[in-house]
Amino acid sequence: MISVRDLKLAYGKRVLFEEVNLNFTKGNCYGIIGANGAGKSTFLKILSGEIEPNKGSVEITPGERMAVLKQNQFQFDEETVLNTVMMGHTKLWQVMKERESIYALADFTEEDGIRAGELEGEFGEMGGYTADSDAATLISELGVAEAYHQSLMKDIPATLKVRVLLAQALFGNPDILLLDEPTNGLDIETISWLENFLADYENIVLVVSHDRHFLDAVCTHVADVDRQKIKIFTGNYTFWYESSQLMARQVNDKNKKTEEKRQALIDFIARFSANASKSKQATSRKKALEKLTIEEIEPSYRKYPGIIFQQLREVGNQILNVEKLKKTVDGRVLFADVTFTINKGDKIALLSRDPLAVTSFFNIITAETMADSGSYEWGSTVTHAYLPQENAEYFGQDINLMDWLRQYVPDHVKDVDEPFLRGFLGKMLFSGDDVMKKTNVLSGGEKVRCMLSRMMLQSPNVILLDQPTNHLDLESIQSFNEQCTAYKGIVILTSHDHTFMQTVANRVIELTPKGIIDRLMTFDEYLEDERVKALKEELYN
Repeated sequence: MISVRDLKLAYGKRVLFEEVNLNFTKGNCYGIIGANGAGKSTFLKILSGEIEPNKGSVEITPGERMAVLKQNQFQFDEETVLNTVMMGHTKLWQVMKERESIYALADFTEEDGIRAGELEGEFGEMGGYTADSDAATLISELGVAEAYHQSLMKDIPATLKVRVLLAQALFGNPDILLLDEPTNGLDIETISWLENFLADYENIVLVVSHDRHFLDAVCTHVADVDRQKIKIFTGNYTFWYESSQLMARQVNDKNKKTEEKRQALIDFIARFSANASKSKQATSRKKALEKLTIEEIEPSYRKYPGIIFQQLREVGNQILNVEKLKKTVDGRVLFADVTFTINKGDKIALLSRDPLAVTSFFNIITAETMADSGSYEWGSTVTHAYLPQENAEYFGQDINLMDWLRQYVPDHVKDVDEPFLRGFLGKMLFSGDDVMKKTNVLSGGEKVRCMLSRMMLQSPNVILLDQPTNHLDLESIQSFNEQCTAYKGIVILTSHDHTFMQTVANRVIELTPKGIIDRLMTFDEYLEDERVKALKEELYN
């Protein structure tokens, strides 16, 4: 168990935490959520001992081992992949090294023999005799091929380093596991493996993540970091979000009787409890929800950005025709023979094993770059707005947000005065003096919200989204997701956010070096379709 008592942390006048009191117990997985800058990662560092609080204490049950997902990819450059994984179990690694040094002695004394015997006992108890094979199995399951196991960390690709460091944290069944954005840099298959691993994990897990699908799959509880406090709520992220929104609506509903409100909450908990019984965390989550009382549900007072795309006009019958597009980079074929037509009502998830392929495709159809061959044609009624993955070129000027947004006002918009611009920026949570911020000092999330204001101004009937959730907090992602789901126009998107892709898209197109896979189905259906899997192997190999 982890007990947090009277925790306080402040940097000068900025108070991150004040009088935080929490218990984290065995068998539960806690998703740490909160706005960007609220202190989620800092809180994990306090628990791990990396940061000392100004006041209060963190107590861990004696004898329990804590493991932390390391963020520094260069820390283990001179170690082999296999050794890096085993170093995650610090005590085992120390015993292993001392044991090896004793056996390497030229003059082996009786005292050395006694110590060696003690070490052998400790080594065996900690699973030392199978440590090599356990570590090898673990990293293989995480997608690191055996050929890399004896390589130095500095010699393997950065994408694999992420997986090795994750394996290091998971190795040896730690009693407490602290994971900060563990899905970053992982593909869908590896994320799914991690979801299953953590769903079966019987110890304490605390995880910071912006991946709602992942949080929903693994979490039994949510720890909400808000207004210098941290509160623990039963259920996964979706349960927390929907229940807090329901409670907020009920607080504002003066017409409903108290008993009606109470029954609505009871019915909501019952529905979620039924769904929980089918989830990966079935047993523990269902038990937790069954014990939940409606008094534990609190309304959310979080501010969500108002992302609203309004079409100036509907699209006509011709939207986008693509014919035999091909693109190569440095001799590598990103995609070839890309041919499809977009129809009314389409919301398309774009995929590729090569992330550069999708970005290149977006850059071609927005006239940012040229294809090697092939053609595309937009319909005459189309007004498209594009959210690129990289937006640095839009923020090079030393101007305030008002002036920045003014330069993107389209011709059809009249009477562009200060209240008008403040309204658009206000929807993106830039209020008061925030609108006078200079664009060159904005955070990554603030820049994306500015780009969304720009898109909204254009009143598009087609929106193009390349990794739209990058840099955004969960509130912004949630609002963005809901708007794209409700939007009546055309959406073409690619995202690492599983929930975004699943809830928005009704069609999936995958770009490969040998053509496309094009299916009218949801994202989850596409991932599970056996014929699609067979076709992928054919088109990528």
